[in-house]
Amino acid sequence: MQGRQVALELSRGRRYGRGLVQEPQPSFGFVRTIYKICPASAWREAERQGVYRGSPDDARDGFIHFSTAAQVRETARRHFFGQKALFLIEVDADALGPALRWERSHNDELFPHLYGELDLGAVRGVMQMHARSDGHHDFPGLKP
Repeated sequence: MQGRQVALELSRGRRYGRGLVQEPQPSFGFVRTIYKICPASAWREAERQGVYRGSPDDARDGFIHFSTAAQVRETARRHFFGQKALFLIEVDADALGPALRWERSHNDELFPHLYGELDLGAVRGVMQMHARSDGHHDFPGLKP
């Protein structure tokens, strides 16, 4: 299998993604992309440090909380309603390896949890979340 060069250009010229990435294998029925909602200031700090270590809530729980495309709107409503200056971080779930675990939440739904730091090489995109006047957020195109 041949690799391909990829570089992901994001806000203000920041680059993410691995230099050489193998073509992904099909994984029917599996989620390939997960999302993290993050205050812009915390993400900018992660960019400076080269790694994202999670929010205070993540540190308290012992893992970094993520959501699938189907879950992220409800996550935003429950935990980020009315907040501004947020980023939606798009992450390649396959790149996280065994540190990513799917665990049941209080509503018995499976959520992705990362036990460890988020390597910025697994980040596919960083999108600004816009808060509407009603407190809800607009979401850019989400991928399953």
